[in-house]
Amino acid sequence: MLKKVRTVLDDVLDIERILGKISQDKANPRDIIGLNESLKCIPKLKELLHLEDIKKLNSAADSFADTAPVVELISEKLNEEVPAQLQQGHVFREGINKELDELRKLASGGKQWIAEMQESEREKTGISKLKVGFNKVFGYYLEISKIHQDKVPETYIRKQTLVNAERYITAELKEYEEKILSAEEDIMAIESELFAECCQKILDRADLIQINAKLLNRLDVLTTFAHLAIQKKYCKPALVSDAVLDIKDGRHPVVENLLPASDRFVGNDLKMNVDKSQIHLITGPNMAGKSTYLRQVGLIVLMAQVGCYVPAKKATIGMVDRLFTRVGASDNLAGGESTFLVEMIEAANILNNATAQSLILLDEIGRGTATFDGLSLAWAITEYLHNHKAVAARTLFATHYHELTELEHTLERLQNHHAAVKEFGDQIVFLKKIMPGPGDKSYGIHVARMAGLPGSIISRAKDILNHHLEESMDQSGTSISPEASKQLSMFEQQEAKFKKDLDEVDVDSMTPIQALQKLDELKKKHGL
Repeated sequence: MLKKVRTVLDDVLDIERILGKISQDKANPRDIIGLNESLKCIPKLKELLHLEDIKKLNSAADSFADTAPVVELISEKLNEEVPAQLQQGHVFREGINKELDELRKLASGGKQWIAEMQESEREKTGISKLKVGFNKVFGYYLEISKIHQDKVPETYIRKQTLVNAERYITAELKEYEEKILSAEEDIMAIESELFAECCQKILDRADLIQINAKLLNRLDVLTTFAHLAIQKKYCKPALVSDAVLDIKDGRHPVVENLLPASDRFVGNDLKMNVDKSQIHLITGPNMAGKSTYLRQVGLIVLMAQVGCYVPAKKATIGMVDRLFTRVGASDNLAGGESTFLVEMIEAANILNNATAQSLILLDEIGRGTATFDGLSLAWAITEYLHNHKAVAARTLFATHYHELTELEHTLERLQNHHAAVKEFGDQIVFLKKIMPGPGDKSYGIHVARMAGLPGSIISRAKDILNHHLEESMDQSGTSISPEASKQLSMFEQQEAKFKKDLDEVDVDSMTPIQALQKLDELKKKHGL
């Protein structure tokens, strides 16, 4: 049944849009035919919805209003094939208006009349090459080549001279031209009047058409939901009043659809209870899947509350009164607002309007300003969401500030999670999995290497990073003394030099032979 209903709905246009165009006198003949074809689908749909003894489907079928008179009106008056614009004519059927039919005969008989006149004038003048033509400047004319100028009758009036010919008009030709032109104008006037009458009769039943439009829209949405649920293996969510979220193997409905056939979307779980785990703090490197995870949770909650099955194996969704997001970096140059100001405006909107029943998705708060300012604001916002009952909403907060993970020790309803990464030497693999516990590194330099930054920049960035890490450890009193840190063995020094030279090699730009030659050169340089 689902497939049959969707097939019928394929022929249904946006009825509400067409009604809007009719009410504003902006509709064209094809809009009216589209409305007719859409309303014609209703009897077929009613029949299909009554095939099964399902109360809600039967009730939906019985709810359609009677718009058969509208279908009858359009079918009787308009041709099945109509032009895109009313001015092109031939919109209405023959027999609708007697005067219109007569004018059409006059206009359509023009070609035959011209052919007969052309033949008649050729016989009268003896000019076999005489022809009747038309242009927008002079209208109809008789064209005669200059070699036959001596045969031109005195009744011909010269109108235009060409290189090899002369063009003439006659009283008879002009009289017929006026008839044809006035006929076309009269046809346009009559069809415009008939079209306006037809539109008004349709608007007289607009309330009934609106009822059917809403039913068709609802049916279209629900059948699409059903089709997606079957095709994508969505599950039926359980909606509860408690402030919880329990999602098993949740997926992003858009991203999974865009993946190549050879890739599989990695599902993620979410278990959140406002009484025990109100805030999930998610750390991890860029490209690890944090933003996708936040977005998929928001979409799953939204889909569940609009009545759609959701992309997960199992889902229990606590009803959400508002969904707040602070995702992505953007500015408002026209309004004089920087990226950071936009962030703060959005954060203020969330803090001032969220309730305990809301869902908040925060991605990188405070990154548009100095590191310590951003960290301080992110820290304070997290504490505020945790400590104020009025805004203690379920919150997913993705951040690069690893210092925030310390909040787990002071905020009892905050839990640390991280985007899992597997390290292989200098290479990393994003597992796209959100795991419990804080992340240990940002892997920013690894991501930069993957993006294709030159090896010399990567090597220099590592040196600077190590320098700052050592300074940080020195200040905290946890590092070894400067003297001890410099006492490297001869082998360690040699290994460090070799690693540095190796890091500077751009393997991606080398052929296999060049790579082997470079490796041999390095071995000789370092005595390996």
